[in-house]
Amino acid sequence: MAFVLHERLAADTLFVASLELCELRLMNDARFVWALLVPQRDNIRESFELPEHERTQLWQEVDLLSAFMQYHTGADKMNIGALGNMVPQLHVHVIARSREDAAWPGPVWGAGQAQPLEEDARQARLRLLQRFVDEIKGT
Repeated sequence: MAFVLHERLAADTLFVASLELCELRLMNDARFVWALLVPQRDNIRESFELPEHERTQLWQEVDLLSAFMQYHTGADKMNIGALGNMVPQLHVHVIARSREDAAWPGPVWGAGQAQPLEEDARQARLRLLQRFVDEIKGT
């Protein structure tokens, strides 16, 4: 069976690239620099359901993305979460937080309404994440 992205993730995010394990997606919310990593596996709700080598790969991708985002955004703190209460498909949020952002110091969830990215900001964030992809793929 081919990988199918949950409809809510598809609606709220923009595709960036397929990595070794995960699909990298950009959250369409101008208030935060926010990416998601979604393992390209069907019927997985929790990381422990992945084979050990894929769990390792998932957290390597999370760590690499987090370090890249922190460096390139100047984030005060990186937030990483895999809640899955509203979307059961396993996905990991990687969010570059700033003391000046709309939700600081609280969590981003439940803090106001998402503000869709305008075209220039969307393209800039997509370019940033594509740069990450190019770096890890060595291109």
